[in-house]
Amino acid sequence: MSPRNVVFKKICKDKSVGVYMGKRDFVDRVDSVDPVDGVILIDPEALQGRKVFVTLSCTFRYGRDDMDVMGIAFRRELYLATRQVYPPLQDREKGVHTKSQARLLRKLGDNAYPFFFELPDNLPCSVAMQPTPHDAGKQCAVEFEIKAFSAESQDSKVRKRSSVTLTLRKVQFAPESEAVAPSVETTRDFVMSDKPLHVKASLDREMYYHGECIKVHVSVTNNSSKNIKNIIVSVDQVSNVVLYSNDSYIKSVAIEEFGDSVSAGATLQKTYTLLPLLANNRERKGIALDGKLKHEDTNLASSSIVKEGVLKEVLGIMVSYRVMVKLIVGGMMGSSEVGLEVPFKLMHPKPDAVRWRRRWCSRSSSVPT
Repeated sequence: MSPRNVVFKKICKDKSVGVYMGKRDFVDRVDSVDPVDGVILIDPEALQGRKVFVTLSCTFRYGRDDMDVMGIAFRRELYLATRQVYPPLQDREKGVHTKSQARLLRKLGDNAYPFFFELPDNLPCSVAMQPTPHDAGKQCAVEFEIKAFSAESQDSKVRKRSSVTLTLRKVQFAPESEAVAPSVETTRDFVMSDKPLHVKASLDREMYYHGECIKVHVSVTNNSSKNIKNIIVSVDQVSNVVLYSNDSYIKSVAIEEFGDSVSAGATLQKTYTLLPLLANNRERKGIALDGKLKHEDTNLASSSIVKEGVLKEVLGIMVSYRVMVKLIVGGMMGSSEVGLEVPFKLMHPKPDAVRWRRRWCSRSSSVPT
């Protein structure tokens, strides 16, 4: 998150227009979204009679700028709104909606003018697919951007020297109310075995915060005649690019092969600990990340929470998480697998929440490398 009491500013090359904002992170509360507000500072002499506009856009990009084919850009505008800031179309006082705007106007003086946008609640949050270290340019991502420019009219060609852009982020925080802790179980029958194999996997809760360990409780009752040769536990990130292709990418962001075995007629009760972190997946292409600002780090993408009734097809990239428990079962004709999927959510807590619940792994062997 952006630090408090910091003013973000950016000025175009010809000095005619500058953008000032009190924050660059805007919270999606599912049923409402923080408004986007700020102040535009102008230089009347540098404008030379031109008007000033500000645009808020949400873009889904699914290819680099240099991949444009036959004039068709690999991008789609999900939202675009434009306001004329100067000359103002209303009294300056009527354009002030937030305390941040009022403070900036007092500080910047008479050549500063407020802008204000209300975002619809059906737009995706900022998310990007991680490129490899050797990839150049922008990759598949949902991006928000404020652009201020001076021109003769809104539809006139905009000179680069007379425009300035500032990247924003739309973020979600974990809801205060939690669902029931997830639990999944399955029973598998085998040929030439009178009794089945029963497996149960459960988590302590449904919501985890970034940086927390995930404890997976596994119970195995092996009444079959088969031997369990190994147990593999992983955290999978599932990213669905729903806008243009409905592609699905499944990446294990934490995985451990514990080597536990369960012989025929035996039982096992054990808790496994995993820690999904971006730090252990930096060079893996296709990992979904939360949107980031320039010179700031980020983390694995947060789980997507969508308002009921919103079409998922317009949300760009949907992210979910699951714990996978795989049992490798030995047999005369080769090994087979018995698997369980336990869904959970991975998000940030609200900044003012005091219950961070950070539980770092107590033993280094549980941290994937």
